[in-house]
Amino acid sequence: MEYRKLGRTGLKVSALCMGTMQFGWSVDEAETHKILSATIDSGINFIDTADVYSKWYEGNPGGISEIYIGNWMKQNNIPRDQVVLATKVRGEMGKGVNDQGLSRVHIMNAVEASLRRLQTDYIDLYQAHWTDDDTPIEETLRAFDDLVKQGKVRYIGASNYAAWELMQALWTSDQYNLARYDSLQPHYSLIHRDEFERELHAVCKKYEIGVIPYSPLAGGFLTGKYRRDTPMPESKRAEGRKRNMTEKNFALLDEMEKIGKEHNATIAHIALAWMLADAVITSPIIGATSIQQLNENLGALNVHLNKNEIEVLNKMTAWKEEEEED
Repeated sequence: MEYRKLGRTGLKVSALCMGTMQFGWSVDEAETHKILSATIDSGINFIDTADVYSKWYEGNPGGISEIYIGNWMKQNNIPRDQVVLATKVRGEMGKGVNDQGLSRVHIMNAVEASLRRLQTDYIDLYQAHWTDDDTPIEETLRAFDDLVKQGKVRYIGASNYAAWELMQALWTSDQYNLARYDSLQPHYSLIHRDEFERELHAVCKKYEIGVIPYSPLAGGFLTGKYRRDTPMPESKRAEGRKRNMTEKNFALLDEMEKIGKEHNATIAHIALAWMLADAVITSPIIGATSIQQLNENLGALNVHLNKNEIEVLNKMTAWKEEEEED
C-alpha cells in the first residue's frame, strides 16, 4: 500500500480511502464488518464517514454508518491508532432548530454524538460537510479550533466548498490564528472535472491542502457497467447515471478499455489511476459494497499511466475547450 501525507500535515493516509455511505443502506452490519476488516488487511488505513449516513434511507435515523464502524472497531479489537477516522458535521440530525448547520452549538453537540457512535475519544479528521450561510465562518472555525485544543479532533477539513469559500476559511484561520482546513473533499471524476479543476485545484496546490475526492468512479459509470446499446438496469442508482449516457462518455469508456488492455487493467483501474497520477490528489474515496469490489479497486494502485495516456484522457474530457467554444 502507498501512503501519502494529508496536505501539509504530517498525517499519512493510504492512497485510497474507504467511503462508508453505503453502510446501513445497501450493506448490512455483518457485511460491513467483513468489508472493513478486509479494508484494514489490505493496508488501507483511511475510513471516511458522516453523521448523516444513511439518513435518506427509509427508517434510517442517521448515524448508522458511524455506529457500524464503532461496533466493528470494538468487537474486532482494532487498534485505534492504526485507523485514520474521518467524519463530517452539517446535516440535519434531529427536529430541533439547532440540530443542523455549522453553528458552535450544533458542532459541539454533533461531535459528542459522533464520538459516542464511533466509540472513540477522538476523531482524526473532522469535516464541514458543506457550507452554512447562516453561520459566520469565524464561529465555525473557532468551534473546530476548540475541539482540536481539547484533543477531541486532530485535524479539520472541508467538503463541497467553492474556491472563494475555502479561501475565506483559510484567511479567517490565518487572521485569528485558528486551526485551518487541511483537507478538501470535492466531487471529482474523469467525467466531472470542471467543478474542482476550475479554481479549487489551484487553491489546494498553493496552500497544500489534501484532496480526497468523492465519487471518483462517477457512481459506477466509470467501471464500464453502463455501455452503449446495453439496456439500463432497473435501480435508483442506474437512474442517476442517465445524465452520463452520452456518446462522448461512451467513447471515453471505449478508450479506457483500450488503455486498460495495455496494463492488464479494468476501466475502473484506469479511472482511479488517472486521478492518482495528479500529485495534488491525496486519496480518492472508494465505496465498496463487497470484498470483491474492494479488491477490484485496489488493483488501481498497480497501474501507472504514461504521459501520452494521461494526455489522451485529458483531451477527451477537457472542459476548458468546451467552455471556450461556448
